[in-house]
Amino acid sequence: MSLAVVMSAGAAFAQTPPAGQPPPAQPAPARPAQPAPAPAAPAVAQPPVPFPAGAKMAYINPQRIFQESGEGKAALARVQTLINKKQTEGQDRQKKLAADQQKLSTSGGVMNETARSQLEKDIEKQQVEGQRFQQDAQAEINELQQEVQSEFIKKVSPIIEAVAKERGVQLVFDLNNAGLAYFDPGLDLTADVIKKLDASKPAATPKH
Repeated sequence: MSLAVVMSAGAAFAQTPPAGQPPPAQPAPARPAQPAPAPAAPAVAQPPVPFPAGAKMAYINPQRIFQESGEGKAALARVQTLINKKQTEGQDRQKKLAADQQKLSTSGGVMNETARSQLEKDIEKQQVEGQRFQQDAQAEINELQQEVQSEFIKKVSPIIEAVAKERGVQLVFDLNNAGLAYFDPGLDLTADVIKKLDASKPAATPKH
């Protein structure tokens, strides 16, 4: 069974500005906050729609399964942990580079030629290494995304099959890719799959 699961952890490496480029401009001062409107009344939970008797087709929402199941949340946590780690490393590199650039700007004129030349070389090296770090970090994050997504699909596929057999369903559509123009809400097996997946085993502890 082929499932389309889209990572929503951000899973994109939020890069710091490339070395040598100025930081983004600060936003204009915000206007005084207006009084907040009265909170809307909470939505009344709708009872689940019963599964149509005798139905042989159903559908699932893989994105929702990934986001709401314990297994999916653990996978997202693994990716987010790596993203946070790489962001911290990138920020540390950027701070060091900015400090050296400031040193060159303020003290370069009084340095001897050897010291100034060495500092310039160090800055250039940091710029090159910083760009390489960002590329490598993004590649590492992408690789982990693919890994956890593949692992999740392997775990959820037999659960989907089991739920389908329990319901007597012969065909299960992937809502993300099926291109369905209309479907009966009662044919949605997503909640059943999440419940059975969570009951199958405790969610794995996020790996670092």
